[in-house]
Amino acid sequence: MEKLAFEDFTPGRRFALGPKTVSAEEIVEFATEFDPQPMHVDEEAGRASILGGLAASGWHTSAMLMRMMIDSYLLSSRSEGAPGIDIMEWRKPVLADDTLSGHSTVLEARPLRSRPGIGIAKFRHELSNQKGELVCSSENSIMFVMRGAPETAA
Repeated sequence: MEKLAFEDFTPGRRFALGPKTVSAEEIVEFATEFDPQPMHVDEEAGRASILGGLAASGWHTSAMLMRMMIDSYLLSSRSEGAPGIDIMEWRKPVLADDTLSGHSTVLEARPLRSRPGIGIAKFRHELSNQKGELVCSSENSIMFVMRGAPETAA
């Protein structure tokens, strides 16, 4: 199957993300290495916090979003990476045993003048928990090789 090229990322196109159930063990494992605040590594401390339970770090939520993007469309595309993130909002805590799902929507797309054969698409990503509550929203642009261009047009 041919990989998705820049031309496939038209404004309005949506890609499903997830579902992904988050375990207490993975919350603690991620937090222990990258964000060892009490509410992320200890269930009792999480319950005592404003988060209401053992909660994934926002950075963990972002990493899970990235994995869902990879599984949904990035590995099957001619992605050349991203120049950064414009918006990253953690709207509600992601608690142990939450199931996350959502979508990535293409907002706009244009060829890059500075790099022939490469286009850039701007996305809005949204993840919700099993209750339908928005837990994370993000916007960023991703570069893709155009159809007919060599695999590494850069």
